[in-house]
Amino acid sequence: MEVRYQVTEEGLWIQMPRELDHHVAAMLCGRIDGLVEEYRVRELFLDFSETEFMDSSGIGMLIGRSRTMGFRKGRVLACRMSNRVRRLFDAAGLGQLIAVKEEFDGE
Repeated sequence: MEVRYQVTEEGLWIQMPRELDHHVAAMLCGRIDGLVEEYRVRELFLDFSETEFMDSSGIGMLIGRSRTMGFRKGRVLACRMSNRVRRLFDAAGLGQLIAVKEEFDGE
């Protein structure tokens, strides 16, 4: 699976997959961590505009990226979530770890 990303002045933008489950979570962890290290970003933007499903592995991946960015004195921002993903995000308490950016500046 290819990870679509873009590096901007704001930070690293990652296009999250349609399904964020155990099949892709481990691969995403390594790939995102590698990109964060390569580009030395402080802001990690996760674009959920195409995401339709997320399971506990996806939630764990998000928690892990939040910790990784915290160690780097950076942060993770979730962007463009559907109502379904937002409800799951809120129910899991991820809003305490990950900021939500409602608007989208990059393309």
